[in-house]
Amino acid sequence: MSIAIFGVGGAGGYFGARLIRAGHDVTFVARGEHLRVIREHGLTVLTDAEAFVVRPRVASDDPAVTEEANVVLLGVKCWQVEDAARALARVLGKRAVVVPLQNGVLTVDRLASHLGADRVMGGLCGTITRIDGPGRLRSVGTTHFLRFGELDRRVRARTRRLRQAFLDAGVSAEIPKDIHVAIWQKFLFVVPVGGVGAFADADIGTLRTAPELRSTLEAAMREIHVLGRARGIALPDDAVQQAMTFVDGLPASGTSSLQRDLAAGRPSELDDWTGAVVRLGRESGVPTPVHDRILAKLAPQGRPCT
Repeated sequence: MSIAIFGVGGAGGYFGARLIRAGHDVTFVARGEHLRVIREHGLTVLTDAEAFVVRPRVASDDPAVTEEANVVLLGVKCWQVEDAARALARVLGKRAVVVPLQNGVLTVDRLASHLGADRVMGGLCGTITRIDGPGRLRSVGTTHFLRFGELDRRVRARTRRLRQAFLDAGVSAEIPKDIHVAIWQKFLFVVPVGGVGAFADADIGTLRTAPELRSTLEAAMREIHVLGRARGIALPDDAVQQAMTFVDGLPASGTSSLQRDLAAGRPSELDDWTGAVVRLGRESGVPTPVHDRILAKLAPQGRPCT
């Protein structure tokens, strides 16, 4: 299976590196100094247990190198999805499928509007991995997983092949019964962790042990649970409890990409995370006071996404 990684950040780079180590045909689409170092020296991945270097078959800033790929893993930020979709629409092979890794509930519709629903899967991932310098990733902990599935909820041969490719690479990969529910469950976890973490300037260990922050985190999750149900997503009754249990098992020093981007003054996914909750809440008649407060504080800190 030929796989292209479009956006070699923390998630795309980590999972792409694991696929390369397993012997799969992998192409990277990256840019700038990150791309230059990958071309010259490979991609270095530092984990708690080891450091390793991988070299993709091709590394380029030209989306056209994805033309022969069977699968494109989209690892760009939410605010870059529209541009990526337009670029892929010009070059993507007729039988190829795009699997987004973003933490958002609007990405699939954006991709489908440019590529057609049959060329898009729903997808999500979990990993605490970040760019630690050009051509270099730093990964914390052992939580690394992917979940993906067809938008019509059928299980096709291409879905099974992709899952097997990741299993061969030693990566946990699942095909949920309903990928739309799975995406909202991840959204319910990551948006409160990112928003409350950035609001309080706190790592995960502090969020889960400080009583007031833990209470705020749970309240933010409950708002998304009610919102998802109002929008026809069959979120399980214990979705908030599941999310908090997951939080309790994460490395205490971890922080979200949203929090790191805001702290560094970089463009962030705030509008597609907390902002999306607020907008969808208004559309659906669901109050979101916790997210309203987070957005009001954090929005002035965010740089325009251009």
